Amino acid sequence: MTTETIDHSTLTRLVETGSVSAAHIVGQQGGWEVQVTYGALDHTLTAQRSRQVRLFKKFETLVAYLQGVGINHFDVDASSYDPLTVKTYGRPDRSAALKQVHEAAAYDEWFKAQVQASIDDPRPSISDENARQLFAVKRETLRKRAHG
Repeated sequence: MTTETIDHSTLTRLVETGSVSAAHIVGQQGGWEVQVTYGALDHTLTAQRSRQVRLFKKFETLVAYLQGVGINHFDVDASSYDPLTVKTYGRPDRSAALKQVHEAAAYDEWFKAQVQASIDDPRPSISDENARQLFAVKRETLRKRAHG
């Protein structure tokens, strides 16, 4: 049986028209690949941009993908799957970004608490207009002392 490739949009259209007769999940080094049968050919799912065989690192992600496309029944061949060869990629940039988000959230919380504490302060306060008048008098007094 010849194996061809297929991308997501084509797979979606084929499932919608009921042309897919079978779906197979095949374990590979590094993850799981999808093969679908329609007509006399098996077609391997590829990534749309790179056209490389699409490997799913997590089985759960693959099942969710297939269900989203409309494929609920499939068989699994795990004979070539080795979980020790699945590479996971760290994202140190995401760690730094999340740290910044948490710091910003903590600062916002602190700032809001400070504003609320000022609002709730029981000490007597004066209006902005009164404060401006008091400081105008103080400035004028200082000017008189400086000039004379």
